[in-house]
Amino acid sequence: MKEKTMDTANGVVHYWISEKWDAARETMVFLHGITADHTMFEGQIAYFSGIYNLIAWDAPAHGKSRPYLRFSYGDAVECLKTILISHQVDAAVFVGQSFGGFVAQSFLLRYPQMVKGFIGIDTTPYGTAYYSKSDIWWLRQVEWMARSIPRTLLKKSLARNSTASPQGYHNMLSMLEPYGKEELCRLLGIGYAGFLQENQDMTISCPVLLLLGEKDNVGKVKQYNWAWARDTGYPLIVIKHAAHNSNVDQPEAVNREITQFMQAIQRDYG
Repeated sequence: MKEKTMDTANGVVHYWISEKWDAARETMVFLHGITADHTMFEGQIAYFSGIYNLIAWDAPAHGKSRPYLRFSYGDAVECLKTILISHQVDAAVFVGQSFGGFVAQSFLLRYPQMVKGFIGIDTTPYGTAYYSKSDIWWLRQVEWMARSIPRTLLKKSLARNSTASPQGYHNMLSMLEPYGKEELCRLLGIGYAGFLQENQDMTISCPVLLLLGEKDNVGKVKQYNWAWARDTGYPLIVIKHAAHNSNVDQPEAVNREITQFMQAIQRDYG
């Protein structure tokens, strides 16, 4: 993958694209989870390289895209749109893990014609009916609760709660390493509080696939996914022996499901 940068008013955004770009291929966009970075998709990038055009980023305020002054989902969407346009991508398949799924849905709200398909990995739906008053209250407490935990313990806890495999745990720890305590807590806060501000009812017109780690015990992700699939009819695939970062815990299983989804898009929507 080739590293690229994009200058914005709030900071420099780093992203990566396929070494060999073929305009005839479908494009996949990988959007990582909160406090993570593009390396959480190494298992997918290695597998799909040479088959599709790939784009992965360190989202604004994450990884190498720091410092960044004012994160918002709307701003992230505009950055992503600029990246796609700069590489002549009219429409792509978005793969969003957790927070990355929020970014993908925010993009769908604004530019649905630029999304050919959406794969949500251990993420949750936009829609006001899914979240109770209690859910909203707890989401608003994430930042101050994180502040009460010592830095090292907080990072180990986040890594342990997100993963079910040694490779997943070490990947998450490595992604968390650059953050100081203040920055990490603030990022957790704006990620979830920003989601509450962005959340609204929406209809997704493109094909959707939901992937869920069977051991995903982060918040109510499991409950939200089952409700999401029930309400919409979207296929929901449970990834065995995987937790919240299921694409890192079980890359082979996730890659198989993504492959089938991509083949169906190429067959049905060409």
